Amino acid sequence: MSTAHEAVRASTGPGRHLLDVCAPSWGDDPYADALRAGRGPLFLRRADGWLLPLDVERWCAHADATDLDVLERCEGAVLDIGCGPGRLVAALAARGRHALGIDVSRAAVAHTTGLGGQALHRSVFEPLPGEGRWGTALLLDGNIGIGGDPSALLERAAELLTPGGLLITETASVDIDERVDVRLVPAVGPHGAREGVDETAYERPFPWARLGTPALLRRAGRAGWRVSGQWTADGRSFVALRSRSTRSSPELANSTAVISSHRVRKPSPDTPVADA
Repeated sequence: MSTAHEAVRASTGPGRHLLDVCAPSWGDDPYADALRAGRGPLFLRRADGWLLPLDVERWCAHADATDLDVLERCEGAVLDIGCGPGRLVAALAARGRHALGIDVSRAAVAHTTGLGGQALHRSVFEPLPGEGRWGTALLLDGNIGIGGDPSALLERAAELLTPGGLLITETASVDIDERVDVRLVPAVGPHGAREGVDETAYERPFPWARLGTPALLRRAGRAGWRVSGQWTADGRSFVALRSRSTRSSPELANSTAVISSHRVRKPSPDTPVADA
């Protein structure tokens, strides 16, 4: 899951870098701390005290049977948006598939590359390699909530995919359509805050969204996506969407971005990112 630092362009304003907007100071970063430990507890917390537990242990484990079923459905080169610690990118790489993870957490990117996957420290709303040529994009583990604006995220995903490309999205298991401001918080005490820690000191509120399948289908239909499949497995819900087969605007193609040691070679139509 891509975490607290992620936001849509409108929420940061032109020219402002996402990491300048939400810069945690407690313990370096509660999300990074959880990834290093390989476990939670870690929560998204609303202003009213409501908590959404984040499944850090599953994200840090190997891809499970439900994950692997999702990956079997992928077509062409795969972009994992908000790749987190990289279990999906690593699983694809182990199968010889061309895949790239993107995440705004440096700890997540480092974890992904440590597993043998390719990953960039990048927001989905920043320029990305192979724009308009990805066969599949993934928005799993709650990442449809990135930036708090699912419609903007669906629009961006369509820009990244090849015409007729596949977007696989995980939805909330309940019928919900909400946009909220939340904080990323670690272990909580009896009154909601972490014992001995002022949570406002290490994380500013950021916009997040939660969508069930009905809400996603409504938004996707308005944006011109075609439903390719719906299924549930192990208590998780998924929707596969197909983008328009033609583009209404000139195709963007940015294949020159380089992060760390991962150099992006000139892509073929089927492989926006070459093997590392």
